[in-house]
Amino acid sequence: QVQLVESGGGLVQPGGSLRLSCAASGITLDDYAIGWFRQAPGKEREGVSCISNSDHDSTTYYTDSAKGRFTISRDTTKNTVYLQMNSLKPEDTAVYYCAARSGFAILSAPQLYEYWGQGTQVIVSS
Repeated sequence: QVQLVESGGGLVQPGGSLRLSCAASGITLDDYAIGWFRQAPGKEREGVSCISNSDHDSTTYYTDSAKGRFTISRDTTKNTVYLQMNSLKPEDTAVYYCAARSGFAILSAPQLYEYWGQGTQVIVSS
């Protein structure tokens, strides 16, 4: 009954922007740490950004490559988490996954996340 559904991916030119959405049902995202992960073909899954639950002040974290370009946010009214991606680069091309866990936010251990969406494809190309 817990479901995370990503949307907003697509094809964009370098320097462009995309806004990914992670809509949840069965859980209240405000009570969870939410992470965005990505996986490019032939590469390992990489943590991109995460946000802590409201008890931990919704603190945000970013991998170095995303810092300054990406912004994670949560809309409690819509029970949705967003990832605003600006100044996109070809290296950002990957399938992006939304994940949730009841513990603290962490990017380096995706195996700790309890719930996962099916992913949305992002392609950055001319």
